[in-house]
Amino acid sequence: MNVTERADGSHPRSVPPGAANVRTPRRRNGSARRRLTPRRTATRTGQYAALLGYLAFLAFPFLWLLSTAFKPPRELGSPHPTWIPEAPTLDNFRQAFAQQPLGEAAGNSLLAAAVSALLAILLATPMAYVLARVRNRLSRAATGWVVISQAFPLVLVSIPLFLILKGLHLVDSRIGLIMVYVVWSLPFALWMLTGYVRAVPRELEEAAAMDGAGRLRTLVSVTAPLLAPGIVATALFAFITAWNEFFFALVLLKSPEKQTLPVVLTHFLGAEGVADLGPLAAAALLATLPSLLLFAVIQRRITGGMLAGAVKS
Repeated sequence: MNVTERADGSHPRSVPPGAANVRTPRRRNGSARRRLTPRRTATRTGQYAALLGYLAFLAFPFLWLLSTAFKPPRELGSPHPTWIPEAPTLDNFRQAFAQQPLGEAAGNSLLAAAVSALLAILLATPMAYVLARVRNRLSRAATGWVVISQAFPLVLVSIPLFLILKGLHLVDSRIGLIMVYVVWSLPFALWMLTGYVRAVPRELEEAAAMDGAGRLRTLVSVTAPLLAPGIVATALFAFITAWNEFFFALVLLKSPEKQTLPVVLTHFLGAEGVADLGPLAAAALLATLPSLLLFAVIQRRITGGMLAGAVKS
């Protein structure tokens, strides 16, 4: 038998002849790759099929809306509708803009949604920091209120809210509508941001405190940059909620020049409830595109915000 001596002078060990060049195969990642059994293959196939079915279910309304917006009146009244228009036209879009002030309504919706989302984030960020870092009965009660407040139906608060805004002379006012959107989206934004703050390691804030930074400086310079993905995701949801909101805008706004886009879309219905389908589909498609474009532009931020909880301290 051959004797090998270790480089550090420790006790040698015996090596059988011919075994010096034999290497033990190593498994990657500490375990052998499992082969897909027929049962696992069938399970995975079923999962993919269910996912595709769910995506088709979600995409069906948008695709049908897209098809309807480009169909001429003859195809809209056909007893055998088709997915792809045989003679696509842009007349529905021209009629939509000619019948209703869609540009002005879109500007009102953009103003209300952008300002309310910004104010909700500015208010919710420090509040979420306090709820996440301070653990006592008051913070738990506040968290419970945030969750319970989401269960209240809109009709339940519409009359008290209208009376309050009437006393403040904010009925039929853009400012009043923005205030309502901020109050309505604040609990959801607070609940989301609280989870993101809890994912930020406390050790980073303790290190900043040892360097002499105060609470406000720590929040602005240390915690806020780490919360950027979560803040963007929360602001996006608050913006889309306000952009698509219909009930409060219908109750609070009476002047035609102040109405938002969802309210203006109802004007395409006739006196007997018959919809002008072509222009309505074209206007609804234009109202849907901003939300889709926002998701497409900042989808990486949204993904980063949802994965913020994976940060390890």
